[in-house]
Amino acid sequence: AEIIIEETANEVCPVDAKEELLEECENIWKELEQCQSKLMLLGVETMLQSDTKLALLMMQWKALTADYQQWKERSPEIISTNPDVLLELGKEELQKVKNDLETMLSAVWSKNKQLEEDLKREQQWYEEQKEIINTLDRIEEETKPQAEHLYKTRGLAELHKKMLKLKAYREELLSALGEFLEKHYPLPQNGKNKNFSAESDVELLALQDILEILINKLMTTPHEPYITIDESFWPPYVELLLRFGMALRHPEDPNRMRLEAFHK
Repeated sequence: AEIIIEETANEVCPVDAKEELLEECENIWKELEQCQSKLMLLGVETMLQSDTKLALLMMQWKALTADYQQWKERSPEIISTNPDVLLELGKEELQKVKNDLETMLSAVWSKNKQLEEDLKREQQWYEEQKEIINTLDRIEEETKPQAEHLYKTRGLAELHKKMLKLKAYREELLSALGEFLEKHYPLPQNGKNKNFSAESDVELLALQDILEILINKLMTTPHEPYITIDESFWPPYVELLLRFGMALRHPEDPNRMRLEAFHK
């Protein structure tokens, strides 16, 4: 490097060119030192590797040696001090930069055009979806009264059906209760009650009839569920209902009673 600098110093060369040559020479020596260190590492590794890897490392060593010799024999290129030559080199470099920038600008314009097309498609899709939503909202508003009417009609029909089922079930229960009471709790043979008055014979009520009267009274007037016990109530039936807790006497009037509120 010193020899090259001395030779170039005899020519007309600016100070900047000398500094650049010196810096380039220093870089070359650094690369040579790195190559030497790599060669030393490779030599150590070849001692530790097998014979097969040793041949490969030797080939690499030869290649690195050739590179080393090439870098060693390389002479730095001196830029001419001629202003015209420097001007042409600057123009070429600027033209290269201009071409690169034009290529980049063309790529950016192409990307922008692609993005604009994508934006138009997205906006069109958005408008279509918005129109669909508006149509669905209008259809919903138009069909909402019909749906409410249908819901109410269907609800009333279902409620009526449930009421019919409950009435049928109630009739079945009353029929089964009547059969059970008629079988196990029959009226006296003559069906007359002579305990209240010897002159008048009163038709006695069956136990089913008494229960129906008590139930109807409790359901129709729950605030006043008591009924009056008259001559048509056979005393054994009354006693049976009171004893088994199915009916309760009035706390102030023993001739009145009501059905126990089992539903509460």
